[in-house]
Parts: sequence; structure tokens; C-alpha cells
Amino acid sequence: MHIEVSNKQKTVKISKVKVKKIVEAVIAFENQKCDEVAIHFVSVDEICELHRQFFNDPSPTDCISLPLDDEKELHYRVLGEVFVCPDVAVEYATSKNSDPHLEITLYIVHGLLHLMGYDDIQTKERALMRAAEKRHLANLEMLKINLN
Repeated sequence: MHIEVSNKQKTVKISKVKVKKIVEAVIAFENQKCDEVAIHFVSVDEICELHRQFFNDPSPTDCISLPLDDEKELHYRVLGEVFVCPDVAVEYATSKNSDPHLEITLYIVHGLLHLMGYDDIQTKERALMRAAEKRHLANLEMLKINLN
């Protein structure tokens, strides 16, 4: 599996190796086929522009997922791209007296789950997404995979 990790922000130091381990673990835990996926860490300005461009909302957001191939792709599946804004994670974690790295991990998991078909618009779908996030965070903790 090819995992592209780009880091265009300077707020939080990000280990590309650790990000790739998180991505591999999440995709394996979901038992999904994936040949290629990209995770981008971006600034507030860039996440706002992406949010405006794709969702007609210029406000900052935690992550944006852009799926490409669906699970029916048999030969080569490009899962898609996830854009994560560490600045949003730091702001949220600071307000909750939490760890920004854990918050960023949650955003990676959340974005990947969107690429694999989870949604969080309707109440029932949101409950399934939150349950999947908890399972994945527990699995990552059990595997001792984290961004710290």
C-alpha cells in the first residue's frame, strides 16, 4: 500500500512514519482494500479554502475527506485524500485540557472512516461513526501506535 503523507503546517511536529502506521492499522482493522491513500497536514488558511471550495463554508474545520474509488474497485483502489488541520486540533485539545496528538490521531481516523464509507450527517450514522472511532482508538492504543 502506498501512503502519501504531506506536511504543510508548522504548528505540530508530525512523524510521517507514525502516520503511516496509523493509516495501515485503521485500514487493516476495517478489512478494507487500499492500494493508495494520502494524508495531508495543512494550515488553517488551507483548510478554510478547501472547506469553502468543496462545502461552500469558509470556516475552519478539523479534517476534510475526499474519497476516490469505492470498495467495488477490484484491481487498484485509491481510497482518497484526507486533509487534517493540526491548528484546529491544538485549539480543541487546549480547550479540553487534552493531548493535541490524540486529537490529530482522531482526525486521521475520522477522515479515513469517511473514505471507507462512514458518514456522520444523520444521527444513526453519527452514532456508528463515533463507535467506529472509539474502536479504532482503542485498537491503536492496544497496538501502541500513536503520534507521540
